[in-house]
Amino acid sequence: MPGRVRAAQPHGTGPSAAAGTKTLTGSRARDAGPPTTRNDGVRHLFAAYDLARDHLFGHVKPRKKRTQFLEFCRSLRTLYPADVRIAIVCDNFSLHLTTKRCRRVADWAEANNVEIAYTPTNSSWLNRIEAQFTALRYFALDGTDHRSHKEQGSIIRRHIIWRNRHADDACLRKIVSRANVA
Repeated sequence: MPGRVRAAQPHGTGPSAAAGTKTLTGSRARDAGPPTTRNDGVRHLFAAYDLARDHLFGHVKPRKKRTQFLEFCRSLRTLYPADVRIAIVCDNFSLHLTTKRCRRVADWAEANNVEIAYTPTNSSWLNRIEAQFTALRYFALDGTDHRSHKEQGSIIRRHIIWRNRHADDACLRKIVSRANVA
């Protein structure tokens, strides 16, 4: 079924983890595993976690480039008064970094009372949002098979809304605290 969007599954889970292979027919064949083509590419989640308010923000975008990152940063800046300094913690993904070639991120941050902080290389687990991604995968993505990116994006957005309204949910807290190592 070309064009289906299967959420990434943790290593060793899902249909592809079964021992051996066999040919499936009928409706089971449609659910047998990820498609071999992705006609519409992938989508990217830009997300932020406000530690003080225990609030998650997220935007699903078709591209993950510096322009979209700055667009997301600008939207975060509008959530707080201009005199309040905000810190955005990022991993070392290249579009987050400020380089000699492109200072757009650093110039924007300096002009808008924003500090961009980076986790050390191979240490994204230090970023508190990573535990929120574990909960997102658990509640909204594991084992799913969406017909379109629009449907998948809708489920992600609905999870973020639910998560913000139910931040004290016992199951959510258990998953987040288990994933939090920092």
